[in-house]
Order: sequence, then C-alpha cells, then structure tokens
Amino acid sequence: MSEAPEDRPISAWKRLIQHPMGRWGGGILAVALMLALFGPWLVTDTTPHANSMDVEHAAMPVGSSVSGPDGTVSHWLGTDRYGRDLYSRLVLGTRISLGVGAVAVALSLLIGVPIGALAGYYGGWVDRVLNGAIQVFWSIPTFLMVIALGFALGKGVWQVFVAVGLTMWVDVARLVRGQMLQIRSLEYIDAARVLGYPSWRILVVHALPQTVSALVVLSASQFASALLLESGLSFLGIGAQPPIPTWGGMIRDHYPYLLTGQGHLVWIPGVALALLVLGFMALGTALRDALDVRRLER
Repeated sequence: MSEAPEDRPISAWKRLIQHPMGRWGGGILAVALMLALFGPWLVTDTTPHANSMDVEHAAMPVGSSVSGPDGTVSHWLGTDRYGRDLYSRLVLGTRISLGVGAVAVALSLLIGVPIGALAGYYGGWVDRVLNGAIQVFWSIPTFLMVIALGFALGKGVWQVFVAVGLTMWVDVARLVRGQMLQIRSLEYIDAARVLGYPSWRILVVHALPQTVSALVVLSASQFASALLLESGLSFLGIGAQPPIPTWGGMIRDHYPYLLTGQGHLVWIPGVALALLVLGFMALGTALRDALDVRRLER
C-alpha cells in the first residue's frame, strides 16, 4: 500500500537522516555553514580578511605561538608565507566558497528552469530554438567559458559569482526539458487541458512541481562543481583578488612549499576543499535515494 501524499515529504526527510551518506554530508555542510556564518567571531586574526602580516614569523609550523606586546598569539594551523594566520584565512575562505556555490546554483536555476520548461512543454519551434541554444552552450567547455566570462566581467568576488553561475544553467535546462517531455503527456496534464486551464497555469502549478526532486539532487552536485570552478579560477589568479582569502588562492600561493617540508600550507586548504566537495556529493547521493519515487511508493 502506498503512502499518503502528505506523508511522503516526512518519509523522504527520514530517509535522508537515516542515510549514512546523508548524515556524513549534512555534518560537513553544517560545519561549513557554522564557519561561514560565525567566522568573524571564530578567527584569531580579527583584521579585515585576516591580512595581518608578520614576515618575521612566516611559514611557521602547525601549533605555533608568537609572543608580543599584546600577549601570546596562537597560530593553530601555523602561518603562511607572509606571516598571516592560516587558520583565520581558512575559516574566512569558507564564506567565499559557499557564497560562490549558492549564487551559482541560484543563477543556474533562475535561467535554466524557465528555458527548459518552455522548451519541453511547448515543443515545436519553441523547443527547436531553445534546445539549439542549449546545445551551443553545452558544446563549450565549462572551464573555458568561466575563464572567458571572468576576463569579460573583470576580477573580483561578485564577478566570479556571476561567471560561475552563468555557465551552469545548461545542465538545469537539459534536465527540466527532459522531465517536461515526459510530464506533458501524462493523463492529469491532459485532464487540465480539457478543463480549460491556461497553459501557463498547467506549466507552473501542475508540471513544474514534478521536477523539484530532480532539481534538488542536481543542485547539490552543481554546488560541488561551483566550488571546484571557483578554486580553479583563484588558483589561476583570475578569481577573487588578494587580500580576500580563498582556498584556491591559498593553494596557489604555497604550492612550491610542497617540496620544502611545509606542505601543510597546501594540503590544509586542499583537504578542506576536498571534504566540502565530497560532502555535497554525498548529500546529493542521499537526496537521490531519499526522493526516489519508487522507494517512496513502497
């Protein structure tokens, strides 16, 4: 016997909580959100962007401390090549990474959902025109497009947000179009047409809600992709500019230190980036299983 419709969201939530990868991914995301929201109160370097330099104490090891006129300052993760506190910059970099992911996913949904919905629902010449545009953007390598938009929009935090977001809508549009091609032929859509409902109401009220589950899963994977794209741009020097701390920028500044016995300057932000990406991918896998219609009907 299938569950009542009003019980399905609760069951899906329970499935997500009980899913091992859901708990693991949700835990990582919770820690990252805490660092992003409360970072300014958690850092030991309270200067703007944690940019207090002390070249005399550059590249100090993990767990170091420095005595000064204001007392002893602890550097829990050591200092970077400019003597800045690595822990403080790592914490503040979380906000940039999550911000890029959030804006990129929002832009991709804002652009991709309407295009995919119109193409899939109406078909005909509308589908041919919009699907042609989708295929053109799909054929361009994502990273090259991000780099091109980065140069066109300029260097800066918001420019990176927009550049990454404008390259990810194609996946959303393709997904929604494919869903719409199936949904528009269902019996309840035909019944709505027979009842005389306008096309826009059928599309917005009756068809689009059926794509939410698939979009949630896709958004989780796109969030992870946005993190990697932003880190790649920062590594190449065309992302957020110094002194704004980013994980990609921290790796770029210190990758020569891998061969000098101070590899922690690279692998600490690298591990943080990998964990956050894996956390979103794990959460996406758990969401896919929790929102699976076949599972919910059992």
